Amino acid sequence: MEEHVTTVNKYVEKLIDFGIEYAPKLVGGIIVLIIGLWFTKIITKAVGKSLEKSKIDQSLVPFLKSLTNIALKALVFVTVMGMIGIQMTSFVAILGAAGLAVGMALSGTLQNFAGGVIILILKPFKIGDFIEAQGFTGTVKEISIFSTMLNTADKKLVIIPNGPLSTGALINYSAEPTRRVDWTFGIAYGDDVQNFKRAINDFIAQDERILKDPAPFVGLAALADSSVNFTVRVWVDGPDYWNVFFDMNEKVYTQFANYNLNIPFPQMDMHFIKEK
Repeated sequence: MEEHVTTVNKYVEKLIDFGIEYAPKLVGGIIVLIIGLWFTKIITKAVGKSLEKSKIDQSLVPFLKSLTNIALKALVFVTVMGMIGIQMTSFVAILGAAGLAVGMALSGTLQNFAGGVIILILKPFKIGDFIEAQGFTGTVKEISIFSTMLNTADKKLVIIPNGPLSTGALINYSAEPTRRVDWTFGIAYGDDVQNFKRAINDFIAQDERILKDPAPFVGLAALADSSVNFTVRVWVDGPDYWNVFFDMNEKVYTQFANYNLNIPFPQMDMHFIKEK
């Protein structure tokens, strides 16, 4: 009986010693945890308000707020565990190994995720822009965190992963308010060059969509095998590009004859020599 009481007293003494040693750490850890979570909430709200007022795409704001919240909470919990006396070396090693395994398994997904964040922050294009990228051309319909959706001219939906989209070459046709329209027109050898310039200048003057500044350009580009080729350049508002392009082609085809101009085609002259 006395041995049993002695054993119980030893355990009680150890429990009291443990409590005396760790109680202050535990209380301090709880206090730090409460204060830390409170500060985390305040900082997350402040970051969210700051992001909402900034020029960052609003679809990215919830993600950045959540990322800030998670990072701050992780910092608080790691600090509290260190205060209590938990050895963090093994814990950090396990987390690192797990993070490496997950990162390798989701490397493609993480690349697309990072690409989406870069696109939403840097904004190389926005919804409604007409772009060319990764071999596709179309109007941006939606930008998500993992992919970007394009509507092509023939109403096909193209989904492009954000990883290669953020690192590859990209043409944004809507980035500037105006665009230059270029043509190469040919006339037959022997046609009057002044007639050609008069015809083109008349066509340009008839189209109100063509801007006066910068001024249109007409110049002789090449003396080709079967034609005399001219370069014609005009500037238009971005949305008018294709309509002006097609209308000018139609005018050249249907009205060149009114200016005594001929549209040439490839031809070959053959000379026969009669032997005596």
